[in-house]
Amino acid sequence: MKCQRANHRFGAPLVGVLFAIVTVAGSVASCVAHGADDAVTGNLPLKQVEDVPLPGRSSRFDYESYDPSRHLLFIAHLGDSEVLVLDTVASRVVARIPGISSVHGLLVVPELSRVYASATGTNEVVAIDERTLKIIARAPGGIYPDGMAYAPDAHRLFVSDETGETETVIDVPGNRRIATIPLDGEVGNSQYDPVSRHIFVNVQTRRQLVEIDPTTNTIVSRTDLPGAKGNHGLLIVPELHLALIACEDNDRLLVLDMHTMKVVSAFDTGGEPDVLAFDPALHTVFVAGEAGVVSMFSVDASRVSKIGDGRVGPNAHVVSLDAATHRAYFPLKDVGGHPVLRIMAPR
Repeated sequence: MKCQRANHRFGAPLVGVLFAIVTVAGSVASCVAHGADDAVTGNLPLKQVEDVPLPGRSSRFDYESYDPSRHLLFIAHLGDSEVLVLDTVASRVVARIPGISSVHGLLVVPELSRVYASATGTNEVVAIDERTLKIIARAPGGIYPDGMAYAPDAHRLFVSDETGETETVIDVPGNRRIATIPLDGEVGNSQYDPVSRHIFVNVQTRRQLVEIDPTTNTIVSRTDLPGAKGNHGLLIVPELHLALIACEDNDRLLVLDMHTMKVVSAFDTGGEPDVLAFDPALHTVFVAGEAGVVSMFSVDASRVSKIGDGRVGPNAHVVSLDAATHRAYFPLKDVGGHPVLRIMAPR
């Protein structure tokens, strides 16, 4: 009996040591397989497809805009003051467009073969010819031009002047500023609604969504947003008559019924949500945040429901979607010391 007890006491520490060694080894292997910069999608129905190297420094990226007809993704490399152009079929950068100081917003208008970029370093809106990938015009953009929306019937570009607390209106054929609309608060993102044919703008310090008639450049309505704090990101889903509003100061997504102009539901998101994107075929919305966490939602005619959260990569606050392939594109400023474009797809 004594001998058995002695062997048991000896065996327990040995087993413990062996268990610890196996556990540490497994953890090390896991860290090698899944580094701190890798995507850990959690309960999201996503897989990491590829990391495409991007040129330039490990500095901040901002908005993206995609032209599906040309398979070109335009990426604002804010920290390098240039726009990168990626061929999504070849998965490689085919052009770098320099000279756009502190580029923030990007918007492709395929029917015009134009790309518009907001340059906060020079307070301009820069027009780029999509065929030649050259700058063709510059126009005043306010004090801090950021997100943009295009009203096709009026042929006008609406630019969020964030700290200037206005909306800058640019006549697209003439490439010139024609109006400045006071919004009386710090401005978030702007979006065009093809149903009402109006522009909608977040005014984040007033916790409002402002509606603008682009033919008269006048404010039509102001809608209060209960539960909003820092309502910056905005996505309109016209076929469902919904506006999805990302609030960066309290990590919430608000769902606004555009028939009643009432907030009908709200959800938690990852930290500091910024850019939203919608996949119409899969009825899913992506909400990308500064904390690197992406939240996904199912959106249909009856309701919005949360799918889950997952870490896509450091500072994954920008997302663009290819509706044909369902691939999601996230520019990341620093993965292993280099900028990359992380591509995710449904699994």
